Amino acid sequence: MPAHYSPTETEEAVNRRLGATPIRREALVAISNLHRAAAAVRQHLENSALRVADLTWSAFVVLWVVWIWEEIETRHAAAEAGISKGTLTGIIKTLESRGLARRSQHPDDGRLALLRLTPEGLALMERLFPAFNDEEAFVVSPLDDAESLNLAHTLRRIVTHLEENGEERREVLRQKTPVPPRRGGRRRSE
Repeated sequence: MPAHYSPTETEEAVNRRLGATPIRREALVAISNLHRAAAAVRQHLENSALRVADLTWSAFVVLWVVWIWEEIETRHAAAEAGISKGTLTGIIKTLESRGLARRSQHPDDGRLALLRLTPEGLALMERLFPAFNDEEAFVVSPLDDAESLNLAHTLRRIVTHLEENGEERREVLRQKTPVPPRRGGRRRSE
């Protein structure tokens, strides 16, 4: 389902709201459009290629990570998928109940768990990924190959910047303004 307002209409409304507020508008527009694009891509892929396999975006990403790495510690699978370990636990339970993944104890450290796809999970990914990739190609079809590669490079630069500098930046911000405790019972880790 498309958003109610177009990106242009939203940007015009933001400009009206913010008026002369001294902000970096190019950063605002870039991040706003990055978020909007990510949400639109995710929704499209869930409602096209992933619907056939009855998979959510997060479940597919976990399957993809395990498929690529063949066997991976659950904590690393969560990090690679960009989800919490708690969210991963629920996804693993679903994938195990569907016979797509198997969790086992790490042979060297019983506190750790390994994740791997079952033969059914492997077969699903081998069938599903070409259709998923067709939809990836559809999503970027307004771009030529050079533009697609440039977009990938640009996004990689953002990710690398955050991986290399984000924690230091967050620490500086926490020193300026301490973060209040969470209200939902979950405590932030230090």
